[in-house]
Amino acid sequence: MIGWLGEQEWAAVALSLKVAFWATLLSLPIGIWVAHLLARGQFFGRNFLNVLVHLPLVLPPVVVGYLLLKVFSPVAPVGQALGSFGVVFAFRWTGAALAAAVMGFPLMVRAIRLAIEAVDPKLEEAAATLGASRIRVFFTVTLPLAGPGVLAGAVLAFAKAMGEFGATITFVSNIPGETRTLPSAIYAFLQQPGGEGAAWRLVIVSIILATLALVASEALARSMVKKARGS
Repeated sequence: MIGWLGEQEWAAVALSLKVAFWATLLSLPIGIWVAHLLARGQFFGRNFLNVLVHLPLVLPPVVVGYLLLKVFSPVAPVGQALGSFGVVFAFRWTGAALAAAVMGFPLMVRAIRLAIEAVDPKLEEAAATLGASRIRVFFTVTLPLAGPGVLAGAVLAFAKAMGEFGATITFVSNIPGETRTLPSAIYAFLQQPGGEGAAWRLVIVSIILATLALVASEALARSMVKKARGS
């Protein structure tokens, strides 16, 4: 694939993989925690949290990107505070990872939440009656049984991160070698005379990567169902 793609094209694919990897890896622990809260928690504000988590699914991606820019830009209070520690998101690949994580977070949480809800609460109660703490019950009973769903959620978030465009280009622009991810590169090539060939190659790569992600997600989802049924 490296020989088939040009240097700029390969750079965009590599950056997208990098962005998607870190977006998924860093958001996964938070996604598991939030999914467990929504699946098992009973607390004031639960419905609000559920709406907040799923808001990126219904908001235009440009709106999400604009909000991220207003919060994390170098002139914003939060951006200035993070910048003092050397953490910069605006117009950096780290910002692309943040935008991708935000947009993929609802898909991740939903898949993990469904997996946790599929775990029989009686198994958790049995572990608790044997003296296991809540944390131990979660790590020894709930999480292993929900494991396929966790993996499925991670795959969905990764696929979403690979294809994220609107929030990313609004938040971090389209800087070659820094923030030009695969979708941004396709858009840029389509604006250039003679760039349609490069755009088509990246479209093919996108289809291949998305198909692999969907196949993996489907396989993991079937595994989750079989495990829940005890087969």
